[in-house]
Amino acid sequence: MKKVNNYIDTVFAQQDPILENVIASITEQGMPAISVSPSSGKLLTMLVSLTGAQDILEIGALGGYSGICLARGMADEGALTSLELEEKYAQLAAQNLANAGFAEQVTYLTGPALESLEKLVADGKRFDFFFIDADKENYEHYLAYCIKLANTDALIVTDNVLAAGSVADPEVTPKRYTAIMKKFNRLVANHPQLESILLPIGDGITVSKVKK
Repeated sequence: MKKVNNYIDTVFAQQDPILENVIASITEQGMPAISVSPSSGKLLTMLVSLTGAQDILEIGALGGYSGICLARGMADEGALTSLELEEKYAQLAAQNLANAGFAEQVTYLTGPALESLEKLVADGKRFDFFFIDADKENYEHYLAYCIKLANTDALIVTDNVLAAGSVADPEVTPKRYTAIMKKFNRLVANHPQLESILLPIGDGITVSKVKK
C-alpha cells in the first residue's frame, strides 16, 4: 500500500512550494506530521472544483494543508469554515491559508468540534462539502452532524479510513483506531442517507453523497 501511494504521489502530485512550506511550518511548531498525503490533497481540490461547492466545512485543521487544498477548488465567492480543537493549530492554519491567498475566504472555530457543530446546526447553517480528518473516536458523531448540516447532494469526505491498511489486512499491525474505522466504514457503506465509496488513496478516503 505504501509503495502504491508513493507511486501515485510521485506521478500525480507535483512538488508544490506553498504546501511544502505548510509541512515545514508544522514541523517547526512541533505539531504531529499527520497532514493528508499530496495525492489526497489533490483529490480534495478536484472534488470541490467538480462539485462546484460554495460552502465547505472542515473538521480538523492542523496546520492548514487540507484547508489550502479545499480552498483551491472553490470559486472566488466560496467560503471555508474550519473547526480545530487547538488554538495554536488554528492560528498556524490561518497564517498558512493567508499566505496562500485565502485569508478572506476562511473562518476558524476553535474548541471541541462537537460544540461548534451543535452551534452551526442551531444557527441553521448549510454546507455543500465536508471534510472529516480529526479524532477518530468521534467520526460517527461528526458524520451525523454533517448529514444534518448538508445541502442536497452534498459530499462528505473522510480521511484515514484504512488505518494504514489494518482494516483489511490482519497481518498489518492494528492502529488504536482500527476497530473504530472498521465500524465507521460499515456505517458509511450502509447508511440509508448516503451513497458511498472508499478510495485507497493516502490512508484511505471515503466519499459519500448525501441523499435527501
